[in-house]
Formats: sequence, structure tokens, C-alpha cells
Amino acid sequence: MSKRTVAAAALAPFFMANTAASLPAQDSPAKTSKEGPSVTAQSKFYCNIKALTPAERARHKELSDKLLAARNETIETPTGYEFQFSPKDVSLAELAEWAVAESKCCPFFDFHIDLEREGALVCLRLTGAEGVKQFIRAEFSLR
Repeated sequence: MSKRTVAAAALAPFFMANTAASLPAQDSPAKTSKEGPSVTAQSKFYCNIKALTPAERARHKELSDKLLAARNETIETPTGYEFQFSPKDVSLAELAEWAVAESKCCPFFDFHIDLEREGALVCLRLTGAEGVKQFIRAEFSLR
């Protein structure tokens, strides 16, 4: 497993904590419930908010807020997005913790975490199956 893969796995839950649970699945009408996941017959991209306990959700939101505020750059890739951070602002451990939680509620993401430039850059890439890029764009309000 590459350093990038480990890092990405850590960050995905962080970025999705604030938005995925409240947005319907992309490309189709959805039923949304505070008690369960948004689901449609046409889309496989939805967040299962019941996958985390209330304490885990609170911690995930805390990490998500921190990651969103600390993000230095967002780069579009052919299959998703890469979020870049300074290791002075976000640790690998925080990225990994975020990714583990995010993978519970949004298992359709592929997470890639990298430590680059001799430790001066931490990157999280979120990728997945066809259509996930549009989901990431909508969930993170990317343009």
C-alpha cells in the first residue's frame, strides 16, 4: 500500500462529514431521512449516517471542519480530487482517522494519502467508480 493510499484513506471521512449525510445521491431523486442513509434505485453514492455512533460523528465533524479550513489546494484529477495540506496544520494521523470514519459511512470512496516533498506536503486523494467525481464536487462544493 502506497503512502498516498494510506493518507487518502484517512481523509475522506473528514471531508464528507458536513455534507454527505444531508445531500441526496447524485443524478437521481432521493429520499433523505435523518434516521438513515439517502438512497435511490439509480445511484450507489450515498452516506450512511448510521454507520457512526453519535460520538464518532461528533469527532468526524470536528476533523472535517479542521481539514476543510486547513486545505491549501484542491486539484482535480482524472478520477477524483486531491486535497493538499501542510503537515504543520494537519497530521497524517488526523487524515487517517478521518478516512477510517469516512470509509464507514461512504464505503464507495477510494482513499489515497501521501506524504510528499520530504515531509513538507500531505495529500489526500478521493477517487472511486465512475460518477464519484461529480459526487465529490457536489459534496464539497467544488467548482
